[in-house]
Amino acid sequence: MAGKRSIGEMIFDIFNYIFMALILFATLYPFLYIAFASFSDPYLLEAHQGFLVRPVGFSLASFKAVFGNRNILMGYRNTLIYVVLGTSLNLLMTSLGAYVLSRNGPCLKNIFTFLFVFTMFFSGGLIPFYLIVQGLKLADTMWAVILPPAVNTYNLIIMRTAFAGVPPSMEESARIDGAGDVTILFRIIIPLCMPVVAVMILFYGVYHWNAWVNASIFFQKRTLYPLQLFLREILITSNTDSMTTGASSGEREYVSQGIKYATIIVATIPILCVYPFLQRFFNKGIMIGAVKE
Repeated sequence: MAGKRSIGEMIFDIFNYIFMALILFATLYPFLYIAFASFSDPYLLEAHQGFLVRPVGFSLASFKAVFGNRNILMGYRNTLIYVVLGTSLNLLMTSLGAYVLSRNGPCLKNIFTFLFVFTMFFSGGLIPFYLIVQGLKLADTMWAVILPPAVNTYNLIIMRTAFAGVPPSMEESARIDGAGDVTILFRIIIPLCMPVVAVMILFYGVYHWNAWVNASIFFQKRTLYPLQLFLREILITSNTDSMTTGASSGEREYVSQGIKYATIIVATIPILCVYPFLQRFFNKGIMIGAVKE
């Protein structure tokens, strides 16, 4: 019978389901553990052993300490500024570059493509990068984390391939009607490639939300720190003193653990909330940008 499956196929499916369930557990449980721990009573959590499948003694004390911390709120504000300005600049520069590289007319197009791709494999290193940023007087300004990553070569190639898939006849018709390159790009090509644009927003937005390396190198003023840099201080250096004022030295050790978990949740939730709205564009956008028919 056509619909009958062999014993080997059924055994394979069973092991496949088991294997996928283990992968799901290994990836999902750490986040659930952090979420449960952040809502748990710090003292009961410290005494708890084994798997954590629900909050132990529900408490919001850790979140109150996090949101009551001026550094966290300042980091949130700075990160939102970097995400909005950085992603907007990324989209503009990537779109302009992809448009030029996807057209048949521009001279030296292949040379510019080679130079862009070259940067994916070779770079000058950290010291020349630091000297350039310092020489441009960008250090200790927000532009130190916005301008250097203005164009990502991988994203540029994806968008260029997507733009190249737009029929040339549409561009020719627009030029006959008197449209210029700016009108063609923003009124015709970008609206037709919105799935790719949505993917670029996701890629660049997540990058800027999680970025902290450039900030740690170029920022001396704490008022410019992004959220992830404050998160790094809390997790790596265990610097939670500003959020545990009034607690004794013994209590601080218990409370600081809950604060670390709550800070991770606070820093992660915004991206988790944005992703579902862009996820439906993800597969389509990647395939359009990666495969040229």
